[in-house]
Amino acid sequence: QVQLVEFGGGSVQAGGSLRLSCTASGRAFSTDAFAKLTLGWFRQVPVKVREFVAGIRWYTGRTSYLNSNEGRFTITRDNDKNTVNLQMDNLKPGDTATYCSAADLYGKRWPPIVDDNDYWGQGTQVTVSS
Repeated sequence: QVQLVEFGGGSVQAGGSLRLSCTASGRAFSTDAFAKLTLGWFRQVPVKVREFVAGIRWYTGRTSYLNSNEGRFTITRDNDKNTVNLQMDNLKPGDTATYCSAADLYGKRWPPIVDDNDYWGQGTQVTVSS
């Protein structure tokens, strides 16, 4: 079992910044069996489907982003600490959502999609006011 725990959500005014962090625990993943292990961030608002925000290949560092982020978001990871981060700058009210981290063990698709994730965090709330 793998646990993903997110931190860093909060309330900010438009134009502000937040840094989300996810810490993974439970087991280790070898590079040979899980070469395409992907960690991602997804967001969801009430009555809407979960939306891909950003993803990163754990070992290569390859990244992908939702186009509408317009360069405002940056995903990074620290392999030694088993953490993945999402730096969000110039936040807009439309970014308001519950942000969840996710782990796709096999990374068959790029960018990662919701249904391919094997583990999910519980989410952290981001609220951006105008």
